[in-house]
Amino acid sequence: MKGRSLPSRWQSAQPALKAVQVAFDVSETVLMAVRQAAFDANLSNSDQIRVVLDLPITRQAKRPRLTVSLSPEDYQLLGKRYKLDPSDHLAIKERVNAELIEFSESQSQPKKPTRRARS
Repeated sequence: MKGRSLPSRWQSAQPALKAVQVAFDVSETVLMAVRQAAFDANLSNSDQIRVVLDLPITRQAKRPRLTVSLSPEDYQLLGKRYKLDPSDHLAIKERVNAELIEFSESQSQPKKPTRRARS
């Protein structure tokens, strides 16, 4: 495939095509420290590693989003949970989105102080 040039619509992605993903086997402590620092700085884990290594990061505007992989079995379970047709992926996605919003709202409400048992 050498000698062939990339189509013009792909040329802007050429640097990314040459990048190589590297995985690191680290302790739980290192993993949690990187994840926490990334979370605190609103960065991805990869960008946080680049910060630690003093490498440049590209701060492109990103949509805030979460992802999860759902198997056909997951759609069956979610369809049953929400009383929806398991093949109606869009309706299930909307219900999951609503449940995530509800979860976030419950997490951001002030916690009631718990009473400590007297010893």
